[in-house]
Amino acid sequence: MIITRFLHPRAAIPLSNSTLNLSSKLQSYLPNHVHTHFNNHLPGSILNFRAHFFFSSLPENAMAGKVQPDTGKSPETELPVCLQRELMPGHVALILDGNRRWAELRGLGSEAGHEAGLKTLLQVMGLCVKWGIKVATFFLFSSENWSRPKAEIKFVMLRFHKMLVNERHNLIRQGIRISTIGDTSMLSIDLQEVIEDVKAATKDNTKTHVIFAVSYSGKNDIVQACKNISMKVRKGLIEPDDVSETLIEQELQTKITITPSPDLLIRTSGELRISNFLLWQLAYSELYFTKTLWPEFGESEFIAALQSFQTRGRRFGGRL
Repeated sequence: MIITRFLHPRAAIPLSNSTLNLSSKLQSYLPNHVHTHFNNHLPGSILNFRAHFFFSSLPENAMAGKVQPDTGKSPETELPVCLQRELMPGHVALILDGNRRWAELRGLGSEAGHEAGLKTLLQVMGLCVKWGIKVATFFLFSSENWSRPKAEIKFVMLRFHKMLVNERHNLIRQGIRISTIGDTSMLSIDLQEVIEDVKAATKDNTKTHVIFAVSYSGKNDIVQACKNISMKVRKGLIEPDDVSETLIEQELQTKITITPSPDLLIRTSGELRISNFLLWQLAYSELYFTKTLWPEFGESEFIAALQSFQTRGRRFGGRL
């Protein structure tokens, strides 16, 4: 237990014996300077004080330094005044484009752009948690990106590895669940192991489900779903007439989340295409394109995208 409010004199109401015993127990959890402050508020008889406590329900092992996840039960953080909570998207997908151009404009190597892009990634993930966005999918590396220079690919993967290791504690603390989609068998064994470790460590978190699309192809996602369904037909598990949109969606990699289809897709850097990303899932997503390069995509740019989303009438093929 942790005290966040201390005893102070109000109406003289005697405390029960159990409360008195709890008070002494609580003192053992306090740092020395707070312990002194606590004692200074207990002159004479403690029975002349009313206890005004607010406790968190952390288990005692949290006192030993164990990271405790935010499970999503804490009060919602207030949104920027220009956004309406009831109109917030449940799932936001983002294509992180412009790292290399950002670096080139500054006379820097591509590594500097990717470094800056990872910092933006962490910032946007934090905003998703803060504003109550339940699912966020980030297109980090496409299957086509394997054609880039080997040195650049190696740097990107090493930095992704380092980010996962360094941020593991914070991901748990913030209540973020991590998952991946894409052909992760293409990644190094070390990176695969780190990904699996972080996924396992965060699997019970419920604040925001962050999905990293790594070595991902929207076309291949659909092809693999079709192959899986074909095998079920071949084995007699289903009939051809059983194939439906729902069945296909159950075979896509995004089946791992409660909201497989994004409400909003954001692409940075001014490019006006979706680049083989979530081809099936984006069928009725709202699209937002900004000329801002990914390393410069901050809170104000994210707010602008969400404001645009909140002004749109979503028909899903019908009429409003």
